Amino acid sequence: MGKIVAVANQKGGVGKTTSCINLAASLVQLKQRVLVVDLDPQGNATMGSGVNKSALNATINDVLLDAVKLDAALLKKTEAGYALLPANSQLTMAEVQLLSKPAYESKLKKILTPLKLRYDFILIDCPPSLNALTLNAMVAANSVLIPMQCEYYALEGLSSLMVTMKQIQTKLNRSLTVEGVVRTMYDPRSLLVKEVTHQLQTHFGKLLYKTTIPRNIRIAEAPSFGLPVLLHDGRSAGSLAYLKLAKEVIKAQALGQQRKRRALAHA
Repeated sequence: MGKIVAVANQKGGVGKTTSCINLAASLVQLKQRVLVVDLDPQGNATMGSGVNKSALNATINDVLLDAVKLDAALLKKTEAGYALLPANSQLTMAEVQLLSKPAYESKLKKILTPLKLRYDFILIDCPPSLNALTLNAMVAANSVLIPMQCEYYALEGLSSLMVTMKQIQTKLNRSLTVEGVVRTMYDPRSLLVKEVTHQLQTHFGKLLYKTTIPRNIRIAEAPSFGLPVLLHDGRSAGSLAYLKLAKEVIKAQALGQQRKRRALAHA
């Protein structure tokens, strides 16, 4: 059974989409079956996967609004090897129209839950704001992976995200957890980075990934080629960092499954 992970941060510009598609590509390299769900009307995860968002016949928007069935929108294999539920600016329509539907916050969950039998990881690239789409992602997800920069404004955004998660846990998805926090655009020479890292270690402990994603020109270049950095330059520091992060994610998943089996055995 696969796992649904929402990649989210209410603050923009923290490397959310970059982390989503590069983690996906790295997981594929490590023999995992992966689906990326682009839930951002900007469609950056779609474009970063080498797909022209303006030339799509169907998108996640159409699936959410019951205009087409899932397989009509699903791209089963991108160049990086993962499947993709793409998005474009039409997804903005879903933000408005979903609100008029009964149990609208569970719409994405109904779509994605059956896919856990097909994929080891389903990564949802969330919008950089709390809206009907982000709410759907967190109700559908087993966990939330949080990319963030080591700066004080990012800490403020992280605090808001944790409040949002607690509200969703209380009312809509009791099993929602933090998958982990990954530090992006990381510069270990900065005193501020060290201070913020200390705060993150204090609050998140083992949920703070050991892997950090450096500032790297290859990561910045890759979207203009419509590729994850692993395919753009597999030897770059950015590629190696995301591969290392993917190994941490897989290891955590395996440990979680072991704990569940032990708990069932002693039940």
